[in-house]
Amino acid sequence: MTRVLVTGAGGPAGVAVIRSLLRRGDVEVLAADMDRWASGLYLVPADARRLVPAGRADEFVDTVRRTCADDRVDVLIPTVDVELPRLAAVRDELAAAGTSLAAPSLRTLDTCLDKLALAHACTGALRVPRTELLGTPQALSGWQFPVIVKPRRGAGSRGVRTVASERELDAVHDEDDLLVQELLPGQEYSVDVFADSTGHVVAAVPRARLRVDSGVAVAGVTLHDDELVATATAVARAVGLTSVANVQLKRDADGVPALLEVNPRFPGAMPLTIAAGVDMPSLLLDDVLGRPVPRHVEHAELANVRYLEDVFLPVDEVLPAP
Repeated sequence: MTRVLVTGAGGPAGVAVIRSLLRRGDVEVLAADMDRWASGLYLVPADARRLVPAGRADEFVDTVRRTCADDRVDVLIPTVDVELPRLAAVRDELAAAGTSLAAPSLRTLDTCLDKLALAHACTGALRVPRTELLGTPQALSGWQFPVIVKPRRGAGSRGVRTVASERELDAVHDEDDLLVQELLPGQEYSVDVFADSTGHVVAAVPRARLRVDSGVAVAGVTLHDDELVATATAVARAVGLTSVANVQLKRDADGVPALLEVNPRFPGAMPLTIAAGVDMPSLLLDDVLGRPVPRHVEHAELANVRYLEDVFLPVDEVLPAP
């Protein structure tokens, strides 16, 4: 049995990965989260539940490393943005202790989590909207309004706003590390991408987010669209992806898919991609373990809707507060 520790068990991505791996007969899944009420903890047996500090906490990395050593974890799969660079920085130490990290390289993470670096890395490989750092000379003029202002770093749509005029843009000056970006008017898509350890893109699954609640897609549909697949594949190659990422694209005024951002982790809507025939958590695990994976995996067109689901358990099985 391969022992796999999944962090971020309280998030939709963590739950998706845990459920995927539980369907395999050769994997023992351990689940970790900072919150004892995280739902994914209770999808695994009681002796496989772990509490860890918050991903930003000073002691987070040492706690996870110690957990991996104590539990003889073969593969660690983090699913939370803030955890990824910190764990990638100790990849070699984890490997020396017997745990393989299933996550992008630190270089790929640094590129994807810095939206300005991401725009620079992808320019020339695909359509990238004009992106400038607020407060620099090159950001002062030449915009066609409205434009988008967003944090240079950060996940989801937090801090993203539409700015309607040059006067309004001039008034945005009291915050650090903000980007100004060309507004793309077309349809938005998410493309889940799996690239193997050589950088070869095995699968790219486009989907439309038909309904979003609190940043999580609760209704969607996978699509067959060669243009979206080609664009997401180009993004993966430009950033050196060797694992799973979620590439967000939007069509410009001419209908050409253009880059929005890259989430270098499993997305919350991964269950739809898995159900459509591309089990990315399982494929990634096999690749990390050095097992052969297909050169290409095709997906089906499929729609989904999401709903709340309860997990019932005896009170004495709830993990105690730290």
